[in-house]
Amino acid sequence: MSVKKKTGGAFALAQRLGRSLMLPIATLPAAGLLLRLGQADMLGAEGLAAKASWLQPVADIFSAAGGAVFDNLPLIFAVGVAVGFAKKADGSTGVAALFGFLVYRAVTWTMSPIIMGKPAPLSKEALDCLHSFDPATGKIAQVGPWNQGIKLCDIPTQTPINYGVLGGIVIGVVAALLWQRYYRVKLPDWLAFFGGRRFVPIVTSGAALVVALVMSALYPAFNWLINEKFGGWLMHAGAHGGIGGSVAYFVYGVVNRLLIPFGLHHLWNSLPWFQLGNCQSLTKQGETLHGDLTCFFQGTPETNAWTGNFMTGFFPIMMFALPAAALAMWRSAYPAKKKATGALMISVALTAFLTGVTEPLEYAFAYVAFPLYVVHAILTGTALVVVNALGIKDGFSFSAGFIDYVINFGKSADLSGGVFQGPILLVIIGLIYAVIYYFLFSFLIKKFNFHTPGREEEEGADAFTSAQSEAAERTGKNAEAARKA
Repeated sequence: MSVKKKTGGAFALAQRLGRSLMLPIATLPAAGLLLRLGQADMLGAEGLAAKASWLQPVADIFSAAGGAVFDNLPLIFAVGVAVGFAKKADGSTGVAALFGFLVYRAVTWTMSPIIMGKPAPLSKEALDCLHSFDPATGKIAQVGPWNQGIKLCDIPTQTPINYGVLGGIVIGVVAALLWQRYYRVKLPDWLAFFGGRRFVPIVTSGAALVVALVMSALYPAFNWLINEKFGGWLMHAGAHGGIGGSVAYFVYGVVNRLLIPFGLHHLWNSLPWFQLGNCQSLTKQGETLHGDLTCFFQGTPETNAWTGNFMTGFFPIMMFALPAAALAMWRSAYPAKKKATGALMISVALTAFLTGVTEPLEYAFAYVAFPLYVVHAILTGTALVVVNALGIKDGFSFSAGFIDYVINFGKSADLSGGVFQGPILLVIIGLIYAVIYYFLFSFLIKKFNFHTPGREEEEGADAFTSAQSEAAERTGKNAEAARKA
């Protein structure tokens, strides 16, 4: 097999995995909205419930509903990746992933004390504390009400094997591959009932057991390298700044944009958003969560001050800079095409501003003016560096658009040290980037005669439509559609 074929196969596989991540990620906007509405500064005790007490139960319900999704992200990723990764999927694919993940989780939980060591024996003080528990009052003398989020008697807990969403992704891929291999398998007549699609959850459960044992054995090394060293360094950089952190955010931002034309950015995003860094769960006492995005919404105030590092810098770009780029392309169009180009650019610019969905706008110049797109990628990296250097914190459940900006306005202010130090300063930076993008794009388009929408040389040519078609081809969406047809 040629090197080219191997490379192409690996690239296609990476694209396939990247697209499969879109399904579980698509669940987050609704969950993020519910969770934010249910938090104390929104409908809770520090927000509207302070004036209307009946809203507190509503806040609790919203928080529980949204928190349920974030608490079960590994399971959601397992099912979503399995359905998205399989070339032909149906309900049995998701069931297989569910079975596999439940086996994986149970085995890793059972292996935790074996691999990570059992918790220390209870001290005399802890035993005395437990003995003082009064069932009639539901109180422990030393610590007060036991059901108010206070750690019970300071009892040491088991260190778990926790791969976060990575475990779900692995199980999802395994389930998808096994489904493709066995969904048509035929068994002997006396076992025929368990053949075909019914066989897939069975074989996936067995495979998940093996995967769980292997991943359990490897977890100490993974935990030391990823969670403690790399993740810990990023958390410190996010809270205190530094050259190393700035370099990491710049590289992440540049690579994030450069991967979009190939449909690989979701694969890249999953590492910082859902895996690196840790915090304590807001809804489940003592549970450790991972990832910048997860901890921004779900982490306790004491453990999520570092969050937003890999999200904040996208707000100036998506809400302001890219719409300014659209304006530049509109103003640079030939006179005869300026009206049609303007209507198109206004549409994609408004989409980027409101929702943070920028792909249609970026595709418009990524393929016809790739040097211009490289400039855009580099400027995106600088935006991440600037906002982190200034200590601005913000986040999103879907993308860095106006909707997420408004929803998380208060949380951004709290984490950034104030309204003006956070969300207001973010808008000011966005306006500065808008000016830079407009004049730089206008200059480069005309200087190098880039054939952006409205500047097509051939009669009847449509750069925007052609770009969207090429994007579908480059990102593998055409192939995916063909498989499902």
